[in-house]
Amino acid sequence: MSNFSNMAISREWATRPADQRFTSLTALQAATQFTRDHSVERVISSKSLTADVEDGQLVVKGPSGQGARPSHWAFGQLAGLAGAPAGYLRDLPDALAADCLNYGLQVNRDVQDVKVLLYKNGGPAEIHAANGPNYGRIWNSNIAQAAVEAFGDGLTGRFKIPGEFGKRVPITEANTTLYASDRDMVICLADESRITEVPNRRDGKTGALSTGIALGNSDVGAGRYWMAYFAFDYMCCNRIIWGMRDVEELSFKHTSSAPHRFFREVVPAMREMARSTATLSESLIVAAQNERIDNLEKFLTSRKFTRSQVSGIKAAYKSDEGVSLPTDSEGVTSASIWDAVVAATAYARSLQYQDERVTIEREAGRILQLAA
Repeated sequence: MSNFSNMAISREWATRPADQRFTSLTALQAATQFTRDHSVERVISSKSLTADVEDGQLVVKGPSGQGARPSHWAFGQLAGLAGAPAGYLRDLPDALAADCLNYGLQVNRDVQDVKVLLYKNGGPAEIHAANGPNYGRIWNSNIAQAAVEAFGDGLTGRFKIPGEFGKRVPITEANTTLYASDRDMVICLADESRITEVPNRRDGKTGALSTGIALGNSDVGAGRYWMAYFAFDYMCCNRIIWGMRDVEELSFKHTSSAPHRFFREVVPAMREMARSTATLSESLIVAAQNERIDNLEKFLTSRKFTRSQVSGIKAAYKSDEGVSLPTDSEGVTSASIWDAVVAATAYARSLQYQDERVTIEREAGRILQLAA
């Protein structure tokens, strides 16, 4: 079931203030890069965080003793670390809220490491996030840069901001579909040049379908990285996507491996979609074909395959494909992620018992997700 809906971009359009709207991908990238350039991550003990009130505002101090104002989102994260409801604390006087945070962080909670994201741009420092120590931050600026490299400025390439769909109109803050804040980022582009004619689209009449791409991220931990690829009839001025169908999606959490996965698999998939008519799933297969596994035996045994199963998987690949997987002078087998998936599913088909087949096929699916 799809999580991306035809109203998703409309909700962004209806709620974003002017300073969160951008009229080109290059402007969005510059803004997110500026934020990153003025940000720093620090992993510190929760016991070293102290809330206080300075100049009539709540601040949080670290080991240096310097105070930083938490953003709305970061305050909620700090309240969660302290074991207190953020909504309740926000209604309290700052001094009392600081006492509650200190009690939770210093007295009532176990010691834990916190990855704090500090932002400073000449004025008072701000805390933009307080995540777990293993949080794998995919920076909004990296995603925006990848979008620029794949799709251009969003104004002149194949995939563009659909200002007024099907018409050439200036892109303004009022009709843009590019949004970013200190909490998250959303991008939506449409290919208005390549139209697919679909017979019997409605009431026996031929219909025209276009292609859209949407993606989003929160580098402070407010949500996953996600991408959606879809066909649709029309996007109206209220940014509602009409006649949306054939939605393909991928998303993943900000685990420690997430940044590496983004650069290794998602960026090549974005470039493939930009240069061809490939769908998201097809582009991910290309990424899987291009991602190498240097030592297949070690890779499979690390995923709980037995030595007998590894031998069977390699033999099944040779039987199905007519060639053996490449092996170096020391007998180490290499393969692409796609070859590993093909080999594992071929091996699964040879198994007699259904529960064994399902187990292997499920693991093959997990391997493919390494390129998703």
